[in-house]
Amino acid sequence: MKAYELVLEWIEGEIAEGRLAIGDRLPGERVVADRLRVSRTSVREAIRVLEVMGVIRTSAGSGPDAGAVVVAEPHSPLTSTLRLHLATSHLPISDIVQTRILLESWAVAEAATVMDDAALDAAARLLDAMDDPALGPERFHILDAEFHVALCRGAGNLLVSTIMAALREAIHGYVMAAVPMVDNWPDIAAQLRREHRAVLDAVRGGQGEVAAKLVTDHIDGFYRATRLA
Repeated sequence: MKAYELVLEWIEGEIAEGRLAIGDRLPGERVVADRLRVSRTSVREAIRVLEVMGVIRTSAGSGPDAGAVVVAEPHSPLTSTLRLHLATSHLPISDIVQTRILLESWAVAEAATVMDDAALDAAARLLDAMDDPALGPERFHILDAEFHVALCRGAGNLLVSTIMAALREAIHGYVMAAVPMVDNWPDIAAQLRREHRAVLDAVRGGQGEVAAKLVTDHIDGFYRATRLA
């Protein structure tokens, strides 16, 4: 487990157990880092992920409103259980890819009908964060996985979105395994950004079948282009 994932699990656990509630402020970076014996960079990474997921909000400065504040509950406890199981299972990459296509093609088609503005706005914020040209592959693909989870959440099916959230680490793992096979990362990142925007635009435009085709081509295309197939 990566250090930032340990921080994520700790924060999620604190919220789930009621030790942190909506409106509460997270302990400072140094406090969390010392408690979990991780770097402050790992703490910041976890906080950034939770922020783009809409679980916390951060404000700079030193006043009473500064720091990271819990603004929403994370996914249901079922997510943690599934995530632990998937993280300790040796799943073939092809199985993960096929499952993603099955779930996500249905989810984006449904999201185009449901039009959950909160979920789609969260997906859009993730894409905006991914536009930073300074992002390396690791950070980019963390946000990438969260984007796909947010899209699935837009379908309004709790079980589908929970399974996708649980698959997050497995997805990130195989995607990062593909990075060394990529010859030109900036070009690949630009292409992925275009494909993400096209999927989200189709969902927002109510074009469910188009969105399903685009997300299928996007997932399968990366899998084949990086020679993981």
